[in-house]
Amino acid sequence: MRPVQRARGWTMVGSLLLISAATLGAIPAAGPLRVLSSNPRYFTDGSGKAVYLTGSHTWANLQDIGLSDPPSAFDFPGYLDFLVRHNHNFIRLWRWEFPQWTERNKQQSSYCAPQPWQRTGPGEALDGKPKFNLERFNQDYFDRLRARVVSARDRGIYVSVMLFEGWGLRFVPGGWKAHPFHPANNVNLTEDDVQGVKGIDLFSLARPRVTALQEAYVRQVIDTVNDLDNVLYEVANESDFSTTEWQYRMIRFIRRCESTKPKQHPVGMTSIGYGVDDLNRLLRSPADWISCNPDRFDYKNDPPASDGAKVIILDTDHLWGVGGNVPWVWKSFLRGQNPIWMDPWDKASVWEPTPTNAEAVRDNLGYARRFAENMNLAAMTPRPELASTGYCLANAAVEYLVYQPKPEESFSVELKAGAYRYEWFSPTKGATADTGRVEVAEGRQQFKAPFEGDAILYLKAQ
Repeated sequence: MRPVQRARGWTMVGSLLLISAATLGAIPAAGPLRVLSSNPRYFTDGSGKAVYLTGSHTWANLQDIGLSDPPSAFDFPGYLDFLVRHNHNFIRLWRWEFPQWTERNKQQSSYCAPQPWQRTGPGEALDGKPKFNLERFNQDYFDRLRARVVSARDRGIYVSVMLFEGWGLRFVPGGWKAHPFHPANNVNLTEDDVQGVKGIDLFSLARPRVTALQEAYVRQVIDTVNDLDNVLYEVANESDFSTTEWQYRMIRFIRRCESTKPKQHPVGMTSIGYGVDDLNRLLRSPADWISCNPDRFDYKNDPPASDGAKVIILDTDHLWGVGGNVPWVWKSFLRGQNPIWMDPWDKASVWEPTPTNAEAVRDNLGYARRFAENMNLAAMTPRPELASTGYCLANAAVEYLVYQPKPEESFSVELKAGAYRYEWFSPTKGATADTGRVEVAEGRQQFKAPFEGDAILYLKAQ
């Protein structure tokens, strides 16, 4: 055994590749992505390689959010540096629909700017500012959207552009009255146009005038970023069952809009959030990728093996809200998921405290990506039966990646006879602890990590 100290640029000794996170992050994201037909758990950029997506996303990474009006500017260049430093390559670019609101059980108002539409009036909205004109777009919003996607692309980061946000309409007290589509807040919609709307009802097909304005906004987003390679779309964050057909229509609408344009991008549909099993509606959807919740399967502690029916971007936002841990990262990865993390980052004082294990989770998302990129991931599938731990990604007889979550316990791996190069990696230390070559006979082989804590074993046939 030869312990190796972790450098900040993270060099793996004698194993996968001698390459730094800074170098990886400097390679522009290529695409547009499409589902990898040979292994539809992952996307590909057309190269034939699997593109593994992982990263930390945070609420204010598109619109500024804060307790002042206007809110202080989000440090997007600093955020990109943070992502590259941790070897992340994917974010959700958040959309927030309220210019002003008050969270549950909180006293102070939060503010969000810019919004997609101009505030031209005539007349005042309920917040005392000029009413929105939903037929006139705010070019500053769309210029910012494009600039941020371009900046992310140049740092090797894929961006899922969130089009609508359902959680706020469902749960923020009085949120509907703060929304630009409330008839008191714009010059375009009447009470008859939005009759019966109480919040999330805004996301339905019952009001043609509303749907037309929503589709016009979606078309403007597509026109803004269609030519960029690193784009994905997400219809709406955590919108409930009542919005299902509306979301399906929006997915098809995006496809229709892009069908006549130079590029076509993946479209995603995300879970209602914890508390309700909505897996069937996600699997039935026309979406290319989905994010699940923990209500049918234990996506928190023992994620099921992905069968490739959809690309799964497994998001702690829909599992814990803010939460998750290092074992979850590796369990998700070795079960064929693409794990991402809801990160309070610079908004910890506004909404959620940053978990004490935040840096460890961020780091391990990047470590997992490094393994994914340096294996032939396109040929690897979840094979829990091959390892006694239950966590194994394998191309049998060629490559194996095994996770042992139980410290200092031995485990077995079903192998074909032959010689293998091995590597032991410590998620806790972020370092390779030992590498070498081993000859094995056919059948179950016993292994035990040469260090304390959970462990990763990588095997490649020689």
